[in-house]
Amino acid sequence: MAKKKRRAVDRYQLPPSVVAAQQLAAKRRDTLKPRPYVATNRTILGIFCTFLLCAGLALAFWIPPRSLVHDLRSGGDTTAAIVTGVDNNPKYVEVEFVTGPEAGSKVRLSDYAGMYPDVDTGDSILVAYDPDDPSLALAERWVTHPPFNLPAFGATACALFILVGMVWGLIRRRWILKNWPADPPVAPEKKTEPTPDAPVSLTKPQP
Repeated sequence: MAKKKRRAVDRYQLPPSVVAAQQLAAKRRDTLKPRPYVATNRTILGIFCTFLLCAGLALAFWIPPRSLVHDLRSGGDTTAAIVTGVDNNPKYVEVEFVTGPEAGSKVRLSDYAGMYPDVDTGDSILVAYDPDDPSLALAERWVTHPPFNLPAFGATACALFILVGMVWGLIRRRWILKNWPADPPVAPEKKTEPTPDAPVSLTKPQP
């Protein structure tokens, strides 16, 4: 019985598909470099959505403040005011007009890209406001000389960085797919029925 098992092991051969795969892998290892990583369509779509988000934030930080400053420059009035309240949660600056037709009115200053002037309660400040809607008000110095809009610049820089990275990734992906073609499919393994071993004669041969 031991001889029979040894013969069965000696007769075993690898399937043709496995042999073909081993030969293909050896050939590629000797002739070609490994194929670099290629970004998937899902990854590119995710990067594009991130770019749209950053671009939307940049527009939200740029357009409303500049529009308010433009409106106050063209048709706004300036008045003296006293700061009556400052809070950071939620963040706001409340002032009371001292001079002009709106004297005695209390309003909260509009934010400039989420920023407010650095003042304390009781400080005097010049305020530019819209006569038709006094709630649209900014510190007068911010109307003449707008502050550095850090949120808008930061969101714009992030959007441009992501856009450049996405374009570079698309160009690199196309170049890799052109110079490193996909591996040819390996033929599926064919199922072969094992051949039974030849019967072993246990009779003693005749002389």
